[in-house]
Amino acid sequence: MKRTLALGGVVAGLLAAAAVAAPAQADSDVAPPVNLANTNFAAKQVAAFWYGQGKANLINATPYNVETTLPTKHVSTGGASADSKAGVVGSSGDQKAATSNLKNINLPKTTGKVFFIGADNKPHWCSATSVQSQWKNLVATAGHCVYDTVSNKATLDKWVFIPGYYQGKTPWGIYVGKTAYTHYDFDNYEDGDRNYAFVTVYNGVQVTDVAVDKVKNWVDNRKFETKADAEKARKELELKTTGWAGEIKPVVDYRTVVRNRHDESQKEYVNILWWAYAQGWGDNYATLSSPSEQDIKDIASKINTQRGGTTEFKVSRGTGVTVTRVSKEEFNGAKYGDDEIRVSADYKTVYFAYNNGWYKVTFWVNFDIDYILKGKIVDIALKDVGTLGANVGGQGLAYNQKIGSAVFVFGYPSGSHPDGNYAFTGKTLKWAYGKTFKAAAPALKAEELVGIKSSFTGEGSIGSSWLYRYSNTKRLGYLNGVTIAVSDTDGNKRIDTSVSPYFDGETLAVYQYAAKFASGKIV
Repeated sequence: MKRTLALGGVVAGLLAAAAVAAPAQADSDVAPPVNLANTNFAAKQVAAFWYGQGKANLINATPYNVETTLPTKHVSTGGASADSKAGVVGSSGDQKAATSNLKNINLPKTTGKVFFIGADNKPHWCSATSVQSQWKNLVATAGHCVYDTVSNKATLDKWVFIPGYYQGKTPWGIYVGKTAYTHYDFDNYEDGDRNYAFVTVYNGVQVTDVAVDKVKNWVDNRKFETKADAEKARKELELKTTGWAGEIKPVVDYRTVVRNRHDESQKEYVNILWWAYAQGWGDNYATLSSPSEQDIKDIASKINTQRGGTTEFKVSRGTGVTVTRVSKEEFNGAKYGDDEIRVSADYKTVYFAYNNGWYKVTFWVNFDIDYILKGKIVDIALKDVGTLGANVGGQGLAYNQKIGSAVFVFGYPSGSHPDGNYAFTGKTLKWAYGKTFKAAAPALKAEELVGIKSSFTGEGSIGSSWLYRYSNTKRLGYLNGVTIAVSDTDGNKRIDTSVSPYFDGETLAVYQYAAKFASGKIV
């Protein structure tokens, strides 16, 4: 068990070197579980979010690029080693080891994408895989594709797994995350050597019908005085409906002048009619859409008296003017007025002559900001399609395996090499093959990683499954790692290495703990 502490900016790794006889570690290695969607209704809302609006959120999601590409030569020889005897936990179709290199690889049904809302409040995805468990409901991926390492939130929002995902298609359904499990050291210290997570998921669902309505009138036609009031109304709406697709929009309340500026007010430059209204000269000015020339002259004359024969104006609180010297030609170009005071055609500028000079005045008012909800209610009818494992199977788990073992890597690489070349789109499942080697990446607080030579570019490949003894016939093997970063280790501006935590007895402990819990159905 390793605990990593940051003291004065210096990372100090503390290793407990005591050997253990059994591969499974104490439950103290497991961080407290975190609920992702802890009720059936909440899970249905998550599914509605991804299925609504023609699956726009799924289709528009981008690869998650947090902690993805390590700088050149930041992967070095590490010290990964077994903490006990090597072992495996059987897959859903236990198999013998592959005996030769195969030219044609049958891709696993277990692999897919996890979708979630990132710390930037935008939809993103990582690679992930189904793993075998008692309840056939477990998904494995990189820890930072579940736990929010950017903001202060515990986990990423609206987390779902879609095996076999391709451009909006969900061939075996969508599986909403229920509870997330990871190692104590990753949860508390973001220890890169423990950057993995196991997530229990509800039974899969498919959509049978989608109905979209505008937000009900009691919300859509109602303005809220504060953003907090609007957020409360949105929360109530979300709690009462399956799905909500929309936003809180600020709107200027031109009838309310804020005399003491605050965060929910806005300074706006206005025409002389609105400015006259804001001075308290009469409500009728705010309703004049086509003022007469006499109206304009009357207001301009009253404004002119505000300056008391100087360039300094007396104004009401919450209003103001900006005075700028201009040329005589600009003064004469104004549409209305005489040799002393003139007004522009759009009524937004007043010009006056003073002390052999010419000046223009623009007017501002500090208005109140109200808020409205704009969007749609998405009501989705779902059908249950069964457990994840029943539909796609589940990979086994291998731990404490010998360094130098051959593994297949399956994922959705995307993004460019450092030289700008885009080798992968992230749209289709790809594979790589190689032998593991010891690695370390201090930038990730990781000294006990394993690496594999691979051209997988970052972003989408994060969370890719490393499968030991993969059977091309059964499309199953033993999960022995998950990609957490990639690197160009030789400096030729081409990604050549993927790295993963070394799966040992502590990994097994997290897996075994997560595998004990059932999830149930959404519908």
